[in-house]
Amino acid sequence: MNSILNVEGLSKRFGGLAALSDVSFEVERGHISGIIGPNGAGKTTCFNLITGTLSATSGKVVFDGREITGLPPHQVVERGLARTFQAATTFPKATVRENILRGALLRHPLGLGSSLFGGAAAREAEAAGHASVEEVMRAVGLTEHADQIAGTLAYGHQKRLGVAIGLATRPSLLLLDEPAAGLNPEEVDRFGAILQDLKRDFNLTILIVEHHMRLIMKLCDHIVVLDHGEKIADGQPEDVRNDQKVIEAYLGAEHVE
Repeated sequence: MNSILNVEGLSKRFGGLAALSDVSFEVERGHISGIIGPNGAGKTTCFNLITGTLSATSGKVVFDGREITGLPPHQVVERGLARTFQAATTFPKATVRENILRGALLRHPLGLGSSLFGGAAAREAEAAGHASVEEVMRAVGLTEHADQIAGTLAYGHQKRLGVAIGLATRPSLLLLDEPAAGLNPEEVDRFGAILQDLKRDFNLTILIVEHHMRLIMKLCDHIVVLDHGEKIADGQPEDVRNDQKVIEAYLGAEHVE
């Protein structure tokens, strides 16, 4: 496997509670992979450990051949790994364009000296940032909302904005935490098509946590299943769909349509 992400024996304890226990899996470069499981399974904890929001009790995370275990989130982003959150993490009083520009500058910050004195490096970084914003807005279908205040966007567009901010950091791996939550079926289908296009057009690898099983089964090349902080399955969608442990823990006897 040509993996871009290797999670090896990752564990997290909060006092006597094991939120994640010895979880290992790989994410193949250029694929869309998913993590599923019931509420409390450890999915978001896993994301937080990968991205440096939480420190691991044990285990390690290797991204693009380099260990990133314990790095602060901004250094993880600088290395090309970005994530979105369950709740839209936008600046609600800023415009769509301004929100995405902030994402672009996370990867290529101006620096205090450059921003104060307006040097050539600052001008180049700002110009590159603005060009990136325009490209990202087109990709996620937000161009016509560029100057709209983020807090006034329709919910589905706010979810797209969250993805756009992550995309603006120019990641090679994008982690999406329940990006389809709250969307209606038509919006979910449209969102899935956008993700497929982003993977192709931005040369992205995507790792997604999602409860919407129809989207997961349609999008993902590979799925990891967690339950009570432990990995109970790891494979292609059809294998996961028919795994008895997964059916009992999460999918239910009716399976996924």
